[in-house]
Amino acid sequence: MKRNVVVMNGKKMNYDGALGYQLLGDHVIVYDDTDEKNFLEHASQAEIIVTKEMSVTSEMIAGLKNVKLIVEAGTGYNNIDLDAANKKHIMVCNVPSYSSKRVAHTAIMGMLMLSSSMQMQLRHLERGDHSHFTNGLLMRHEELNDKTLGIVGAGHIGREVGKVAHAMGMQVIYNTRTTKDDGEEYVSLNELLKRSDYVSLHVPLNEWTYHMINKDTLSLMKNNAFLINTSRGALVDEEALISSLKAKEIGGAFLDVTEVEPPEEGSPLYELENVIITPHMGWKGLETRKRLLSIVKDDIDAFDADHPINVVNEPFSL
Repeated sequence: MKRNVVVMNGKKMNYDGALGYQLLGDHVIVYDDTDEKNFLEHASQAEIIVTKEMSVTSEMIAGLKNVKLIVEAGTGYNNIDLDAANKKHIMVCNVPSYSSKRVAHTAIMGMLMLSSSMQMQLRHLERGDHSHFTNGLLMRHEELNDKTLGIVGAGHIGREVGKVAHAMGMQVIYNTRTTKDDGEEYVSLNELLKRSDYVSLHVPLNEWTYHMINKDTLSLMKNNAFLINTSRGALVDEEALISSLKAKEIGGAFLDVTEVEPPEEGSPLYELENVIITPHMGWKGLETRKRLLSIVKDDIDAFDADHPINVVNEPFSL
């Protein structure tokens, strides 16, 4: 059975025109963007809708008429009200693992840049200050090997970060809700924060992880330790982090995600020299986005064949 598919915010994935949504079938409509005002209009002919990090509220879902499947074109699905989807008997699928290596490499890149004070060095060059060339590199510059990396979350991305970190000679410890007998070291979050030279976040955003990095947990970190977040911005209490960075209570931070994306104009995150901030680029590699679209197609094909995959909501996932 071929169903009508509507991609609600196609430009989010295909911002450069390099993707071909015809891969999803012959009955596909693609909108560059959709908001709450035109959501129901865009979905009026859809049996399947595809979204990417777009808020789909209970009110929006309640008005759907023909939709049987929502595919979140990403790993995190906290943007979709699953309870509302259950009430409307709408299945929700996601796309796990499509960006594991790319996001992991972004986290590793952040660690390498922080360890070399790259942000500060680039700022010096921008203002024509070449003193770091002539005065013995008067900035932090250190090896990653033998440092302790604390990874919060041991899913696909967290594991990939750990694999690369091991290859660089780092000591790796994990904090996760479910430990495994795999030779890795698992510790409490508090112990991880106290011991780690680098802390990398790789957990979904939910009621338990919201602002898990806050004033109290930041105070546990070493004053020369670095925080890396390539997961979800709201894992971190941004005001508390900015305060800690300004006071140099931690060494610095690499943020590919923020609570508000992009950060508001005038945000200290743009200016602080001990922060490296990037525009949620971890998943945006061309190969990564092509893989993403291919797995979206797999989700749709499996649903059509009555053998759905990557289902995230009850009762469908039971």
